[in-house]
Amino acid sequence: MSEIELWILLLLAVTMLSAAVMVLLVKNHIAAVAAASVVSLGLALIFALLRAPDVAMTEAAVGVGLSSLILALALRRLGLWRLDGSKTKTNLLEHHVENRDG
Repeated sequence: MSEIELWILLLLAVTMLSAAVMVLLVKNHIAAVAAASVVSLGLALIFALLRAPDVAMTEAAVGVGLSSLILALALRRLGLWRLDGSKTKTNLLEHHVENRDG
């Protein structure tokens, strides 16, 4: 493995680590889904650098594509997908009670 590949791997590892921390710290749910996608994309790139293209394509398709889509659709179904700060429901029980009453 060449020196440039090692630097790329180090950069990918730092990017993935910072995105993983961002998943835990951000308040916006869509940003957390996007950060989780960045982690999966970084992992797919690492697999490609390690010369495992089949694993890289699978990780890209499942990790970046399908998982992000399922998480985004779940956020929409739960009503937590809004980008603006206007009246987002943080308590699902409160959301259920309000929908049932009115």
